[in-house]
Amino acid sequence: MTWRKSSYSNSDGGECVEVRDDHTALVPVRDSKTPHSPTLHFPADGWATFVAAVKEGQLSG
Repeated sequence: MTWRKSSYSNSDGGECVEVRDDHTALVPVRDSKTPHSPTLHFPADGWATFVAAVKEGQLSG
């Protein structure tokens, strides 16, 4: 199993989100600082919608 760090993750080691691309229906997500903690699993279509919203700046605070 291979985890991929988000391109939006902070480069200084903080706030790092990792995802796996080897599932078709679900996207496993974890915090890279605690790789052995439980992962979150999102439906692939919901994850794609979330990522698109982040890229478009719709979720910025």
